[in-house]
Amino acid sequence: MRLLLIAYEFPPSPSPQSLRWTYLARELAALGHEVHVLAPDLGGETPGLPALPDSVRVHRTFAGPVRGMLAFIRKRRRRRAATAVHPHMDPPVSADSGTRSAALRPPRNWKQQVSEMVQSAAQRIWFPDVRGEWRFWAERALEPLLDRIAPDLVISSHEPATTLELGLSAQALGFRWAADLGDPVLAGYVAPHWRDRAGRLENEVCDRADLVTVTNAGAAELLRQRHGRCADIGILPQGFDDRSRARATAAPRIFDRDRLELLYTGSFYSFRRADALMRALEAHPALRLSIAAVTVPEAMVSAAKAAPERIRLLGFLPHDAILDLQRHADVLVNIANDDVTQIPGKFYEYLGAGRPILHLGNGDDPVAAMVVRLRRGWTCHNDAEAISERLLALAQEKARGRLEQGLALGPETVGEYGWRQIAGRLEALLLAVAAGAGRR
Repeated sequence: MRLLLIAYEFPPSPSPQSLRWTYLARELAALGHEVHVLAPDLGGETPGLPALPDSVRVHRTFAGPVRGMLAFIRKRRRRRAATAVHPHMDPPVSADSGTRSAALRPPRNWKQQVSEMVQSAAQRIWFPDVRGEWRFWAERALEPLLDRIAPDLVISSHEPATTLELGLSAQALGFRWAADLGDPVLAGYVAPHWRDRAGRLENEVCDRADLVTVTNAGAAELLRQRHGRCADIGILPQGFDDRSRARATAAPRIFDRDRLELLYTGSFYSFRRADALMRALEAHPALRLSIAAVTVPEAMVSAAKAAPERIRLLGFLPHDAILDLQRHADVLVNIANDDVTQIPGKFYEYLGAGRPILHLGNGDDPVAAMVVRLRRGWTCHNDAEAISERLLALAQEKARGRLEQGLALGPETVGEYGWRQIAGRLEALLLAVAAGAGRR
């Protein structure tokens, strides 16, 4: 097939949706399909992302006035960096570099506060947020691109919802269209003044798309309840890189063999909080939690400064460095979202790492069920007392050399979540749609 993917989140973006479609584009190309991508020019580079084959052709357009200006600044900064070394720039980060002072800066410095103000104002103008500014420029490029490459199928990678609006335009021109919904369009975090529009768009997508895919069964059931669409919702979860790659021969130097080393890689939100974990760690000074995240709550920065032997902030790490850390930590920490239609994408990376997982939640979310069914670790109620008791038990088990006892950490039980297998299932769905079997 010849495929056109419409994706705002695509490298150099390191977001979960960008990683999803970087891996899927790579695997679809490996299966012999011709993959084109319509994406904004966001400037810059992000180290450590999966490499795309040359056969994946990316067609970039102007991102819009706000992100376009940021792209211009990034490019100018790169050009200057190529000819001069700036003493104020942070050093490169690797999995072995330990804690940097830069990682302990308050996560909302003045530059980020200005950025938040600009993006908040832009959200009043563009739907669903500042990324919606791309729609005008993408629409101008879409029809000529469709004429030139004549794809068998157009795919929208949501989010933002802008890609769905572009997919509807392609469908109106007669092209078959698949909508990959990372989250429902009408999600809990949609700004109040855009909720009606998000609901209408979600309904239109479910009504008109030849194929709708979501990342978990909870999201599929939600769409069925809202819109009545049933049999033709495909479930394609996030995944992990199941291609053979060079493994580190020794554990990264930041981990200590004589203590229980916990690792959290991911983001923090109001619906995914680590407050109870932070309180639980206070009772266990011999344990250490390392956190790889771009920004963290102010309280966590303060806790790390007060107890650096117990909480270590690694700041931003490249994707491949994070994967290496995951493979060597004693325990990988996952925190459940409040919304059961959302499963953190990092959880699937944890499955591929082959290390025990400590999942914190209310006990009845879908991740808890997977951890138990696959015997990949332990579930624990997300309150300080329960976590403290579990951490004490895990530390004792490590000291006895029995931390992994009773677990199944090999690849054989989680193969269905590898990107190659997920791409194979996606290929079957897309072939059915391209053949005309995808229409309801």
